[in-house]
Amino acid sequence: MNYNNSAKEIIELVGGEENVQHVIHCMTRLRFNLHDKSKVDRKKIEKVAGVMGTNISGDQFQIIIGNDVPKVYNAILGNSSIKADSNGKKSGKNKNVISAIFDLISGVFTPILPAIAGAGMIKGLLAIALTFGWLSDKSQVYTILNAIGDGAFYFLPILLAVSAARKFGSNVYVAATIAAALLHPTLTALLGSGKPVAFLGLPVTAVTYSSTVIPILLAIWIAANVEKWVDRIIPSMFKLILVPTLTILIVVPCTLIAVGPLGSVIGNWLSLGVGALFEHGWIFAGLILGGTWSLIIMTGMHYAFIPIAMNNLATKGYDVILPSMFMANLGQAGAAFAVSLRSKNKSFKSLAMTTSLTAVMGITEPAMYGVNMRLKKPFIGGLIGGAVGGAYYSAVGVKYFIMGGNVGLPGIASFIGETFVWAVIGLPIAFAAGAIATYIMGFEDVESEEEADTSATEEKPADLHSDLVVAAEQLYSPIKGLVKPLSEVNDATFSSGIMGRGFAIQPEEGKVVSPVAGKITTIFKTKHAIGITSDNGAEILIHVGIDTVKLNGKHFTSHVKDGEFVEVGDTLVTFDLDAIRSEGYDLITPVIITNPDRYRSIKPVKEGKVNSSEAFMALLV
Repeated sequence: MNYNNSAKEIIELVGGEENVQHVIHCMTRLRFNLHDKSKVDRKKIEKVAGVMGTNISGDQFQIIIGNDVPKVYNAILGNSSIKADSNGKKSGKNKNVISAIFDLISGVFTPILPAIAGAGMIKGLLAIALTFGWLSDKSQVYTILNAIGDGAFYFLPILLAVSAARKFGSNVYVAATIAAALLHPTLTALLGSGKPVAFLGLPVTAVTYSSTVIPILLAIWIAANVEKWVDRIIPSMFKLILVPTLTILIVVPCTLIAVGPLGSVIGNWLSLGVGALFEHGWIFAGLILGGTWSLIIMTGMHYAFIPIAMNNLATKGYDVILPSMFMANLGQAGAAFAVSLRSKNKSFKSLAMTTSLTAVMGITEPAMYGVNMRLKKPFIGGLIGGAVGGAYYSAVGVKYFIMGGNVGLPGIASFIGETFVWAVIGLPIAFAAGAIATYIMGFEDVESEEEADTSATEEKPADLHSDLVVAAEQLYSPIKGLVKPLSEVNDATFSSGIMGRGFAIQPEEGKVVSPVAGKITTIFKTKHAIGITSDNGAEILIHVGIDTVKLNGKHFTSHVKDGEFVEVGDTLVTFDLDAIRSEGYDLITPVIITNPDRYRSIKPVKEGKVNSSEAFMALLV
């Protein structure tokens, strides 16, 4: 693999340097924040050498690379002027609050994960050495290794301060200074003395800041705003000295008096809440979390759990959330293994086996995106495996003692403690559950090359533009615009195929016409979605835009009623395209066949731009 060539292709296919706000990477993925995601050519990116798949999570466009992601990342930075970190600028688009929070947490934690992973692995190896008596905790070797492994966690607020400052667009060295002040040995001793502490007559609550997460995030957010405010009012000649001085003098006391205690309380309440869930929810807590972790990871919501897990480790010495991630990964590994057993396609069988092994080792993206989600049912089998494993872990009370860098076999050292044996037993349980569920459910196998050769009429590019496609039914485009795969729809309900199969159209005009001759089965009160049953039995859903139901019919006009019969080209709905876009809604329109099991294959007849009432989709029997 030529990293420079792949990097150049990726830069071009995400819309060029000018479309990239910034890029970071985690253990397996490149994470792009883009000005305009519609400029991304997702299909071509997935064909670039070294790319295993793509994903959209919140405001991030993610490219799954695997273990080589640091090399591709460095090649991207080396071949462009793209920024590695957020510069604090906004894209100008309306952001969903929840997406913004997850994007913030992801952006802060992703850059420091390598440091935490490395330190966590050292702590795990040290725990193994102590368990087997290879080292004494009284030896100097142990003391030095323990300091190496524990440093990143003890001084975690400093790492987070630097990362958060980059995310908020403030001075990273001022942020580090604020965190260092909170961790200063003299201040730590004062707060831990048990005596009342005050600053200028205001009481200071005793809070331990080492290894904490939420207090420093709140502090740096305040620091970023204070810094910008001070910068506006200080004359230029004094900015260099007064801006950092005033920022530090304002934020540190403010944190000690109010922010730190508040952050500590929030962190403790989150930990207590999770603890109560697992204490009183028993096996159901682990079953739900283990069964949904893979979905949580896909949305990027897993970053919301990291502060809670870290706080649990800092306050209790163990965590009960992250064990479920192990179960989810082993469930997906087992599902991919079952695919390798059942698939008749030799190359795909080999891919499934290889990705199953990498998932066992903690890298699940190739198995999830390359195999299980591609076939759909195996992904569900993987979720079942995670749920079974999570329920088992909850039942026996498995605990996670070290923040390691891997959620597979290499990270098993994170469980070393009183529940280690139970943790090890859980790995094959989740793997077997995922494999058995997938094997029993079965799946529609990937077509082999030999079968593909006998299906030339389906596969030849020329047939996509032919009016002679042999089909049970042909649909005509309901909207003028650009045809896109459902995978590019930023809504998992459509992109995952839950609602059915089909394609999407990025509209160029605000008019929806009937794609078939048939009957209107449903016209939603909000007028944004129409259900039609064709004369030949195809059940079609046309959904104008994402989340446009929230407009409650505003900017939409319906021209048909439930039960009305229509012909191809009859106007169904008109809408004010510009007005809806100005309110921040994505108007990409999925056109879904909701009874896809009736058809052997659903193919595009026209790619790229399509006019309304032009041949659009073929339903093959």
